[in-house]
Amino acid sequence: MTHDDTTADTVSGPGGTPPGPSPARPGSADEVPRAEAAPSGVTAPVPGDDSPHPTGEAPDPAAATLPPELAEAARVLFGDRLDLAAAYAEVLATDGVVRGLIGPREAPRIWDRHLLNCAAVAERIPPDASVLDVGSGAGLPGLVLAIARPDLTVTLVEPLARRTSFLVEVVEELGLAKTVRVFRGRAEEAATGSTGVGPFSADVVTARAVAPLDRLAAWCLPLTVRGGRLVAMKGMSAAEEIAEHAEAVAKLGGGEPSVQLCGVGVIEPPATVVEIVRERVVNQPRVKSAAKRSRGGRRRGR
Repeated sequence: MTHDDTTADTVSGPGGTPPGPSPARPGSADEVPRAEAAPSGVTAPVPGDDSPHPTGEAPDPAAATLPPELAEAARVLFGDRLDLAAAYAEVLATDGVVRGLIGPREAPRIWDRHLLNCAAVAERIPPDASVLDVGSGAGLPGLVLAIARPDLTVTLVEPLARRTSFLVEVVEELGLAKTVRVFRGRAEEAATGSTGVGPFSADVVTARAVAPLDRLAAWCLPLTVRGGRLVAMKGMSAAEEIAEHAEAVAKLGGGEPSVQLCGVGVIEPPATVVEIVRERVVNQPRVKSAAKRSRGGRRRGR
């Protein structure tokens, strides 16, 4: 795959490729914080600036080989699309490492710490649902869910050009363009349509190692249809996060958060997620377009 960090300002996928949002600002809300701990059994994509991170040596495609002891779990979770999952694993272990989306030490652990954990979350998503994956990074968990569940319609939301370029290329290479699209922008931009594209909403919004629960709910619940749910991959501290942030979640229109274990009896340890149903629609300020602000200014000046 080729890489051009200047051509990712698009929405790619079902419905064509209209112009996308402006480049993400440094420190944008959807950037994975460096200090944010990854969930137990899950390693987040490598955060950082919008430039490649050469590893000093060529990645080994064999690092993405499915370990024999994980073969049965992979067959259960991916079914007849296991070959497609294997192709994605190889891309992550090679181009994903070269372009800094996956750390080189993660390549041999792609299956157990990335693909299988993310695929297990599919059991929390109803049939034929629409899914928005916030802070998608290298496509985790959104792209994995699209591979495991062809009935889903998935939008990958990611603000950084380097990552969206990678995602667009992988979607095309894996033949997933009919069910997967890539949106370059922050969650707030996707929710308000402030970039001229959208607004977006979905039955299920997913996120992985993005932020503490209060901030995550503030970004993701506005993208969730009423009665839909946020499914956030978390770690062993999930219960503590719920106790700390349940009040903030309620103010945002969310129901009582719950901890769910995914892949019990299939993967060890199971993947831990926090689920929040959007019970109420809370009015939130919309970002005004530049044209509206300009017209308002002229009226005030008359």
